[in-house]
Amino acid sequence: MKIRIIGAGPAGLYFASLMKRQNPNHDIVIHERGPRGATWGFGVVFSDRALEFLRADDEEMYQYLAPHMETWPNLTIVYNDTTIPITGNGFAAIGRLHMLQLMYAYAEKLGVQVQFDSEILSLKDEKLAGADLVVGCNGAFSWVRAENEDKFGTIYDWRPNKFIWYGTTKAFDSLSLTFRETDKGVFCAHHYRFAPDMSTFLVEVEDVTWKNAGLDQMSPEDTIRYCEKVFAKDLDGHPIVSNNSYWRNFPAIWNQHWSFDNVVLMGDALRTAHFSIGSGTRLAMEDAVVLAKVFKDTGDVKAALSRYQELRQPPMKKIWDAANISLRWYEDMTDKMKRMSPVEFAYSYMTRTGRVDHAEMRRRDPNLAAAFEKLHPELAAK
Repeated sequence: MKIRIIGAGPAGLYFASLMKRQNPNHDIVIHERGPRGATWGFGVVFSDRALEFLRADDEEMYQYLAPHMETWPNLTIVYNDTTIPITGNGFAAIGRLHMLQLMYAYAEKLGVQVQFDSEILSLKDEKLAGADLVVGCNGAFSWVRAENEDKFGTIYDWRPNKFIWYGTTKAFDSLSLTFRETDKGVFCAHHYRFAPDMSTFLVEVEDVTWKNAGLDQMSPEDTIRYCEKVFAKDLDGHPIVSNNSYWRNFPAIWNQHWSFDNVVLMGDALRTAHFSIGSGTRLAMEDAVVLAKVFKDTGDVKAALSRYQELRQPPMKKIWDAANISLRWYEDMTDKMKRMSPVEFAYSYMTRTGRVDHAEMRRRDPNLAAAFEKLHPELAAK
């Protein structure tokens, strides 16, 4: 097959590698508009359960990536100055650029061509001429999807909260959610280390808080200084680091049709999953696994693409639905902190999507479950 892939993120790189492993004679080229040594963002995080999907489907790739990851066993909720460690929630993280560099090397060793600084802006581009399959995996703002929204049946839901993706030189002990009450509203930091000396530090606020604090009028430098002041106790003197960081709203994106003709979507181009459940990269890589498997079963492109959506949509939709419930939990953080104790707040966070009930909470963290039962004794008898 002649396969052309638009976007050298985890989805495209992994799919290209899987297809080359299936058949070294496939002609596969990935076109990436950016340079080889640059990417947006900071770290990529996986839950233990997310990593297990990779181990189950592809032990070789698991063993290739896992040694490079930072790991920790717990989750931490910080409610102002109250710290609540929560057990039963293992995670692993890796720098996004480090992960991509590993995947570049892996794909190229198999014979995949990765062309950097190669921007394609139309499906009519001569670089795509004669392709049996064109894969659009060029991110949440994919032009492949945007120019064909009627064919994909694209649905957008722009959420009201503001977030900005930073890093910091402080290496945190666990994946943490830190909530700080200020006179302008609640500030939340999603933070975790992805290298021995670096962490992701994503700041999220409600729109009213963003405006009350004047963040809509601040320069990038003043914004960093403001956030460093809010989270001074958490940063311990370490600076916040920017990587083309700017305030944005999260778009919850869904496509009713995943392909047309010989064009198919994967990763964030196909659907976005809110960062609060840490499954975006997992979903992208699972897309690649399923798409490669259907082509192993048939060489008929139309049949394979239909089968891809048939197999992949049900499990993916469950995670996507949970992500959309999760993101809404953050949209009234200020109200939650006003009416909930630290224990109630942490418990609410853990059970926010409905996938963790009280019995599961007891299994994961008996101490948090018991503390919550003291406040709500009716649950103790259940």
